[in-house]
Amino acid sequence: MEQQPVGNQSLANQSLGSRRMENQAFGSAAIAAENARFMSRVYGWMTGGLCLTGAVAWNVSGNPALVQTIFGNRLLFWGLIIAQLGAVAALSWLINRISGLTATLIYFLYAGLTGLTLSSIFLVYTGSSIAEVFGVTAFGFAGLSGFGYVTKRDLGPVGSFCMMGLFGLIGFGLLSMFFPSLMTAGASFVFSIVGIIVFAGLTAYDTQKIKEMNALGNEGTDAGRKKAIFGALTLYLDFINLFLSLLRLTGRRR
Repeated sequence: MEQQPVGNQSLANQSLGSRRMENQAFGSAAIAAENARFMSRVYGWMTGGLCLTGAVAWNVSGNPALVQTIFGNRLLFWGLIIAQLGAVAALSWLINRISGLTATLIYFLYAGLTGLTLSSIFLVYTGSSIAEVFGVTAFGFAGLSGFGYVTKRDLGPVGSFCMMGLFGLIGFGLLSMFFPSLMTAGASFVFSIVGIIVFAGLTAYDTQKIKEMNALGNEGTDAGRKKAIFGALTLYLDFINLFLSLLRLTGRRR
């Protein structure tokens, strides 16, 4: 049997190795490109929700009769809060059972309801103060989310730590609703600082988690749209809560 020359075999092996490296590089590039497109949709939906919330809050705050209707009726106000919680719960628990269109409608319904309840900030803080804090939040969020997107480090421990802090914030917030005397000036200051730390960490962690949640091949499908909507809701919540924590800490009251 004729044996292939050693030199030709070496060249063949090098060629095969080169093709494998090229395929791996192409695969990595394709994955990175699809992840980038997925995250751009997530950020797009998140931005759309924030714009709707801001528009609703601004318009409601300029209508004294509507403000009185919402905040002068405790039953209506708490009904809106419960509806917001219900919308978040529906997206979180039913995301795999509902269609992409339904998920989109629920998301924007939640953003609109949030605008109704957040309209009160325009009555408490100056417009310039709200604009300044929003700008700081936007820049900070972009940096934190960008870090979560590009870092190779596992942010799971950061997420676990921040989730514990979040539960603490929720618990103290609920207690202060029933016992307002708990929310002293010092307690409010600490509450805001902890909120900034918690939601800054969650922004980076959630971004990494959402990026990893993308399933290759789902681009353009209903499942891909639902994942993008769910990711948008997650980052929307991080942004809003980071904004409110900064506003409580640095906002100028009327």
